[in-house]
Amino acid sequence: MKKLLLAAALACSSWLTHAVDMPISAQDALAKVQQTDSPVLFIDVRDPVEIMFVGFTDAVHANIPFMLVDRTRWNADKGVFVVERNPAFIDQVRAALRARGLGDDAEIITLCRSGSDRGEPSAQLLRERGFPNARFVVNGFQGDARKEGPQKGMRTFNGWQNSGLPWSAKLDPAKIHRVDLH
Repeated sequence: MKKLLLAAALACSSWLTHAVDMPISAQDALAKVQQTDSPVLFIDVRDPVEIMFVGFTDAVHANIPFMLVDRTRWNADKGVFVVERNPAFIDQVRAALRARGLGDDAEIITLCRSGSDRGEPSAQLLRERGFPNARFVVNGFQGDARKEGPQKGMRTFNGWQNSGLPWSAKLDPAKIHRVDLH
């Protein structure tokens, strides 16, 4: 019984250290980033090749991929290149925080394509690794795919790109994750 009570107390104390909800809208993320001296780190967690073809917002402070495509390995069963978690993700996030003069308790907002495949899991991992205020942009950069109609499957509503927020097809070489500089 004591072990059960201790486990419950630890779970509650862990929950209480999370000062912010994990989901945040694209509009609210942009507003936070635009605040003067805002203690926030806004990171795009997509693979830079995906960003190159889909688009980028210069509002992010850095591109730190959560998952990386290994174009030297092919998954024949799925018909795709192998995708693996970036082993340096936590260290790269911590370095980006320090570069902005922020500690591990700063608000970290992650952005992926849809919000669910990398945005939410990356924020959850960050929380598990001692960054209590990690969160993710709901609906991500491109938003959800339409379920029906002539644009079925297309990402034409919600998300950063479809909300009229600033974005471009042009990449910022100072912000994009580049293996030639590591």
